[in-house]
Amino acid sequence: MRSAFGGAHCPQGDNRWVRELTREGRRRMAGGMRWLNEPPAWTEEGGALRLTTAPDTDFWRTTHYGFVRDTGHFRHDRVSGDFVARVRIEGAYREQYDQAGLMLRLDERTWMKCGIEYVDGRQWASAVITRDLSDWSVVALEPEPPGLWIEVRRTAEAVQVSFGEQAPDRLLRLGALTDAAALDVGVMAASPDGSGFEAVLRDFSVEPA
Repeated sequence: MRSAFGGAHCPQGDNRWVRELTREGRRRMAGGMRWLNEPPAWTEEGGALRLTTAPDTDFWRTTHYGFVRDTGHFRHDRVSGDFVARVRIEGAYREQYDQAGLMLRLDERTWMKCGIEYVDGRQWASAVITRDLSDWSVVALEPEPPGLWIEVRRTAEAVQVSFGEQAPDRLLRLGALTDAAALDVGVMAASPDGSGFEAVLRDFSVEPA
């Protein structure tokens, strides 16, 4: 598999899935990716984006907590039409709500994020869809994996989120986001309550659906 960050990495144990990822037509975006809320430290090498989050960073709108935050780190490019985005997430999670994964975004009121979130001392597969108000879905990761593949498949207004340690083969969420013609698509990380942590996002790719 060739990464949008410019490196190569293949999950172990599922050759069929690896062959699927090598189809022609995958979209590379390394040259045009840019930051919303650049983190204090980051490097990009060999298909891996390694970053350290700033404290008090998050993406959330109103629900339950009553606040709006749009301060998380998001490295992205504009993507039109239907697509499949994937990334493998690794992190040194240590404080409540430390998180990293994928993000799709139209604007500050319409977006989704998904990946790993650290809650009550453990890792959870997590998905948030925001259409003015944020919601949140989680699945416990047992045992906690050293890394996790996360995938979002966009079809018109629908977004389907899947995850897995070896391949993204477990459904986490199916929901509605927006039928806008194009979205910002990329990787995100944040530390809402903590002092910051290191995340590694490997082999981010986007291909037409």
